[in-house]
Amino acid sequence: MARLRARRGPMCRLLVLSTLGFYLMLQASAKRPPKTPPCPPSCSCTRDTAFCVDSKSVPKNLPSEVISLTLVNAAFSEIQDGAFSHLPLLQFLLLNSNKFTLIGDNAFTGLSHLQYLFIENNDIWGLSKFTFRGLKSLTHLSLANNNLQTLPRDIFRPLDILSDLDLRGNALNCDCKVKWLVEWLAHTNTTVAPIYCASPPRFQEHKVQDLPLREFDCITTDFVLYQTLSFPAVSAEPFLYSSDLYLALAQPGASACTILKWDYVERQLRDYDRIPAPSAVHCKPMVVDGQLYVVVAQLFGGSYIYHWDPNTTRFTKLQDIDPQRVRKPNDLEAFRIDGDWFFAVADSSKAGATSLYRWHQNGFYSHQALHAWHRDTDLEFVDGEGKPRLIVSSSSQAPVIYQWSRTQKQFVAQGEVTQVPDAQAVKHFRAGRDSYLCLSRYIGDSKILRWEGTRFSEVQALPSRGSLALQPFLVGGHRYLALGSDFSFTQIYQWDEGRQKFVRFQELAVQAPRAFCYMPAGDAQLLLAPSFKGQTLVYRHVVVDLSA
Repeated sequence: MARLRARRGPMCRLLVLSTLGFYLMLQASAKRPPKTPPCPPSCSCTRDTAFCVDSKSVPKNLPSEVISLTLVNAAFSEIQDGAFSHLPLLQFLLLNSNKFTLIGDNAFTGLSHLQYLFIENNDIWGLSKFTFRGLKSLTHLSLANNNLQTLPRDIFRPLDILSDLDLRGNALNCDCKVKWLVEWLAHTNTTVAPIYCASPPRFQEHKVQDLPLREFDCITTDFVLYQTLSFPAVSAEPFLYSSDLYLALAQPGASACTILKWDYVERQLRDYDRIPAPSAVHCKPMVVDGQLYVVVAQLFGGSYIYHWDPNTTRFTKLQDIDPQRVRKPNDLEAFRIDGDWFFAVADSSKAGATSLYRWHQNGFYSHQALHAWHRDTDLEFVDGEGKPRLIVSSSSQAPVIYQWSRTQKQFVAQGEVTQVPDAQAVKHFRAGRDSYLCLSRYIGDSKILRWEGTRFSEVQALPSRGSLALQPFLVGGHRYLALGSDFSFTQIYQWDEGRQKFVRFQELAVQAPRAFCYMPAGDAQLLLAPSFKGQTLVYRHVVVDLSA
């Protein structure tokens, strides 16, 4: 027992000394100064602040507790996506007096606690609408003294509690891209220092907050390629039958009149049927008393009228058109006068005659020979002021105007359009109370003429070498003129109401168009351009808000 006590003595002392040593070590450790947080060489840091000068990038090895960061005279120009995501507690960020030109879409992602953001005296020329995404706590934002000329729409939408905004010192271009800002300034609760326009000249030095919204004309239009029909065609005629929308195309290369049907689900033109026509130049659909007929005009082999049989769901030949009278048809025009249906055929041969046919009970019958021994190229029916007229254009003489005589039940020659010695195509339109003629010419300028009560006067000449087709048309409140050429691209003109003239609007890459056709299809407004040498193109008319 004594020996056991003797052994325990040293062991107990060792245990006590060890415990005392550990206690003294803890005491010494408690008296050491705190470890200095990491700080890049270009920065001065405390536990929760960092001030950096001449940094080559956003410093990564900063204390995670930093709530305030200042970058001055940085040696980089772009703030990339997620540049500050490693500092999630950041509340104050000052990026003044640098050479920043670009800020990434999500440069400030992860900074949900940031309240103050100053990006002044830089060279920033553009921002993304997502630049400030995720800054839900931001109350103060300054972009003063940069090179901003515009701001993307709704750039400040993510900043729910923004109270102060400074945009002074930027050369804002007060065009349609700034219209949204004018609207936002009128309704926001954010305090915004006065900002001024640098351009355009009419708004220079005007306060943005005071710009009247009515001064911004920001709605424009465009024709965009919508569908390509992989075949040439020389005429296009849309029509409605049994509540469906169709399109008849003359395709001499395919020896057919092709009928397409509009698919309202797929919103495309689809193949529907074909009528044999080895040399078709025009396929004119007519719906008479609920029955569908298609007049097929051909250069060779005679011209015919086909009838759609809903029982057999096919076209059958109804009758021939007199080949002695109509030898070389070039155009067809269908119309009604006093309840009667007519169609007229423009004949371009010297031996034939431009002729009028009238529907009677079960067929179309020859009614009148209008214009013999001339190379007629186009027809246009005009029903204005209760006086139906038919205008016949010719490649060998001035266009002739015929007026319907209700006494004789025939067209009577009324005069010529002497301002134009020849014309390939003739179309008309009304603008306000005035009536106009559009005449295309293959050699020489095409003409726009206005009816002055007793005669036409020239309003405008349009360069159009090689033109065989033109078409004025109205889409909504926008009036256009499509003018084709065999030697250059198609020109789209838009009517200027103030100047009462067409102004060049857009160029379409259509090769050798032979017609233009406007076709509303549901909510799609389409312009068809049948081409003799290439594909038939379908363009869609779109409205563009430049302030969006």
